[in-house]
Amino acid sequence: MTDQGMRTVTVLGSTGSIGCSTVDLLMSAAPGAYRVRALVGGRNVRLLAEQALALSAERAVINDEGLLPELRELLAGTRIACAAGRGAVVEAAAIPADWTMAAITGAAGLEPTLASIRNGGALALANKEALVCAGDVMLRAVEAAGATLLPVDSEHNAIFQSLAGAPISEVEKIVLTASGGPFRTASLETMRAAPPEVALKHPTWTMGAKITIDSATMANKGLEVIEAARLFGLDERRIDVLVHPQSAVHGLVQFRDGSLLAQLGAADMRVPIANTLAWPERMETNAPRLDLATMGRLDFEPPDEVRFPALRLARQALRAGHAAPTIFSAANEIAVEAFLDRRVGFLGIAEVIEAAMDQLGAPVADTLDAVLHWDAEARRVARDRIDVSGRASGASQGETLVHA
Repeated sequence: MTDQGMRTVTVLGSTGSIGCSTVDLLMSAAPGAYRVRALVGGRNVRLLAEQALALSAERAVINDEGLLPELRELLAGTRIACAAGRGAVVEAAAIPADWTMAAITGAAGLEPTLASIRNGGALALANKEALVCAGDVMLRAVEAAGATLLPVDSEHNAIFQSLAGAPISEVEKIVLTASGGPFRTASLETMRAAPPEVALKHPTWTMGAKITIDSATMANKGLEVIEAARLFGLDERRIDVLVHPQSAVHGLVQFRDGSLLAQLGAADMRVPIANTLAWPERMETNAPRLDLATMGRLDFEPPDEVRFPALRLARQALRAGHAAPTIFSAANEIAVEAFLDRRVGFLGIAEVIEAAMDQLGAPVADTLDAVLHWDAEARRVARDRIDVSGRASGASQGETLVHA
């Protein structure tokens, strides 16, 4: 904290869904509570400029170097420093801040997240890949820097809140909940034929395209199982998943005395973000309040790993260790891109992941360079699998493939 008690913050990925919710909370916070050191965006230069002006940010960084002239024009006459490009993103992440939101998705977020950790402040982690792909590297850096990891994912934040500081030795197991997505009750035949526009219709959450498809395949829940194992130091067998279509209960902790504690809240990411932004205190938000009387019922059921094999593959990757989770995550990214581009069918997403995992195995990856190498290899193998399948099927460009 600064001498005046003002918390300095940086938002990596400010123009994405999580970033926008974070900016919304910062704008509604008490005057003088936060000072924004840097905002980092991807390609939405106008939104980045609007955010920087609204929050009087010290620095605005756009990942796309070609957009730097426009950013400078939009912020002309202000004291806001402008920068662009990969190097500038990492430099912004390295600026000392009390609290940093790490919301740059995919492997692109690994280096900036690591740079933020080295500051030794609080890191609000919304980038699953940081712990999924580079868990050992990130956790070593956290320990070395004395940094604090604060989980932003609604499920992990629910576990964090339910633990309430209790030692993990008191925990029998944790339970992550999943909405089940748009295909919770769908047949394999329906899922096989589903186009992107149907898979993108999430029943309870409003999210970006990639994470929405991950929710539909339950790859997202698989990534969360891996992340939970890293965050809380738990064996895979002590992490359960329950499908809960109302999305009111976000996570539960089963203690060894038989007590089961849960965190509930509206399906609004501002709630877990606010929990980390104000931690160890709480802040007021304008997120909707959960009305249990109106909801009337809470349903739970086990996940179906036959219709949703991505969850099984994620557990397999976690058990294998080393670079296996990296390969799972990277292959999934490529497969989801192909599905959204109609180059692979919905069920083909898991087929692509499994093919990459089978081909590459679980090689050692104990440095960031090694992680990035196997991430690139998994992407190459996934693309090759999609290209070969496309040629074998005789599909023309833009034509939906039933399988991978």
